[in-house]
This record gives sequence, C-alpha cells and structure tokens, in this order.
Amino acid sequence: MAEVQKRRAKITGFGLTLLGVLAITVFMFFNFKTVVVTGNSMEPTYTDKERLLVSKAYWLVGAIRQKDVIVFRNPTGEEVIKRVYGLPGDTIDFFNTPEEWNISSGDYVVPPGKYYVIGDNREISEDSRKIGPIERGQILGKVIANR
Repeated sequence: MAEVQKRRAKITGFGLTLLGVLAITVFMFFNFKTVVVTGNSMEPTYTDKERLLVSKAYWLVGAIRQKDVIVFRNPTGEEVIKRVYGLPGDTIDFFNTPEEWNISSGDYVVPPGKYYVIGDNREISEDSRKIGPIERGQILGKVIANR
C-alpha cells in the first residue's frame, strides 16, 4: 500500500510539472506574438525584415501611451507597425492632422476609443494622417523587444 502512494506522488508531481509547462505555453501563445517589419515606414527605428516581439498583456507591460510602438491590423487585414502620436482626447498639431481635416474646423481632437499613429519615416509612411485614427480593437499589442 505504501508503494502505491509513493507512485501516485511521483505521477502527481510529474503531472503538475506538465500542467505548469502547459500553462506557461498557453500564456505565451495568447499574450505574445512575433511580427516581421515589412517596408521602411519605421526607419531608422526598425528596418525591413527585422523581427519584433509584441505583447498584448498590458497588465504586464503597461498601458498604451504616447511614443509607444504598436502593431495593429488595418482594414485589409495587414499587420502594421506605427508609433502612437495621440491618445483618445488628445489634440493633434496642425502639421500632423489628417489630410482631409480643414483648419477652419478648429483643432483636431482624437476621438474617444481611437489612437492616432504615425510612422517614424514620415515622408513615406501611410499612417493616421492618411487613414485617420485607428480603433482600439484593431491594436494587436505593443512592441516590447526586437531581434
């Protein structure tokens, strides 16, 4: 009888180890993602074909703030990397307002639940100046590391 209890303890310990590994794997799968930079709109910060680690575990890496680099899905389904320029409620300076914004309309304010993003290579970047602000739901996460 003592032998059976000892054996169960070993199986339970091994089972707990496997469950721990599984839990960590599931956590990583759902909260972290690797993306590859395509194009030059984020140069000199990130270059074409550079790999980035993205996290949507905001409780771990902090909320999205101005100057954070984020990855979002555009309406065509492409993953896009840009820098946050304005948060919901922020006023955007005239030189960075959307192309269709008329200065006679007054200050441009980022609508609630949206983020204003701009590429670091502003001359070639297609960003919120062209496509407008992005929805919070489009954001896949913020960049936390590059390789």
